[in-house]
Amino acid sequence: MHHIHIVGGGLAGSEAAWQLAEAGYQVRLSEMRGSGERTPAHQTDGLAELVCSNSFRSDDADSNAVGLLHQEMRALGSLIMREADRHRVPAGSALAVDREGYSAGVTAALADHPNVTLVRERVDALPDGPAILATGPLTAASLASAIGEATGAEALAFFDALAPIVHHESIDMDVAWKASRWDKGEADYINCPMTRDQYLAFHAGLVEGEKTPFKEWEKDTPYFEGCMPIEVMAERGVDTLRYGPMKPVGLDDPRTGRWPYAVVQLRQDNAQGTLWNIVGFQTKLKHAEQVRLFRTIPGLEKAEFARLGGLHRNTFIRSPELLDPMLRLKSRPHLRFAGQITGCEGYIESAAIGLLAGRFAAAELRGETLAPPPVETALGALLGHITGGAEAATYQPMNVNFGLFPPVEGRKKADRKRAYTDRGRAALADWLNPPRPAPSADISPALAASA
Repeated sequence: MHHIHIVGGGLAGSEAAWQLAEAGYQVRLSEMRGSGERTPAHQTDGLAELVCSNSFRSDDADSNAVGLLHQEMRALGSLIMREADRHRVPAGSALAVDREGYSAGVTAALADHPNVTLVRERVDALPDGPAILATGPLTAASLASAIGEATGAEALAFFDALAPIVHHESIDMDVAWKASRWDKGEADYINCPMTRDQYLAFHAGLVEGEKTPFKEWEKDTPYFEGCMPIEVMAERGVDTLRYGPMKPVGLDDPRTGRWPYAVVQLRQDNAQGTLWNIVGFQTKLKHAEQVRLFRTIPGLEKAEFARLGGLHRNTFIRSPELLDPMLRLKSRPHLRFAGQITGCEGYIESAAIGLLAGRFAAAELRGETLAPPPVETALGALLGHITGGAEAATYQPMNVNFGLFPPVEGRKKADRKRAYTDRGRAALADWLNPPRPAPSADISPALAASA
């Protein structure tokens, strides 16, 4: 007998199971690895296996959004963070772990917990009772099909095309300008002009730049013409981009009054206007190559990137459209989603959404409603992006970053990051310890003192 069923034993599912078990609820945790099933990426049957890097990125909670997320999760009793701290290996200011010891620690903690039943099984259908689906980017085909039917998605296994995202404050608006093509409607795009020589050098950089190869299990998943890597378009001919995403037609450079030879456009990516994505620039270039090359674009010489481009196989739902603020599927509220399948990117982000899903579910089992964490916290900012802060039609996976937070105004860049983290800590403390209501005037002083 269990109170809730969790499908998927990755970081998100493991964290959700821990939060519910620690709250006193019986959890059935289903993981298909170990049942005779495998995924193309995993090497072991261990829970929370790290399939790529062994790093949880920066652990600096004073100036880094992911470091703040680490700190918040520790404050909420995260198993993922507890085991990461126990199995930490030297990595400077980053949090890196001994991957085998870390996974073994998570597996043992859950397998030995009296409130967790770990079952090695493949789940092919959506559970009828309370459940959290945390099956990640390699969700089994049968379950992916069931999720697709429930959410209206035609298919969930595809390449998600990630365009680089730039912090607005790092764009040189003395070079770039805001306008829409032919000045139609609002000035919705930031435009970066290129001369012929600049364009030809940029084109050569795209063609010659070092690319990240597809993983073996990605090679058979075709990408669509609409999400073609920009370097593949460049290889089709020197002018292909000037008739595609870098088309200058209808864009008068206010400094010259003429169309540039080519234009790189950025489109607003979040409601606050702090993040802008480079339109049509999904790419397999290696990250260092992207930073070097994209900073040759006029107006982006000092660009700071919230996310770099990518193209890889993924499975995720249109969370801003489909999930409520407590991660429930609107059409079937007994089902919650957690982890990468919600459209977050990164180990720790996946675990964080698992933590929240577990806490929301535990509150619901108690007959209570847990308010989402404030958007000033790293947890709240990430959750807000997933469940409503992004445009559903163009929703793509995202790491936690300060661009997802409400902006901090009037500070130098060096002070702004600390301001975000200080504000986030205060907001989390208020969420965890809400002020008690003042006693009613008709309560005696003695009763008020003991209330």
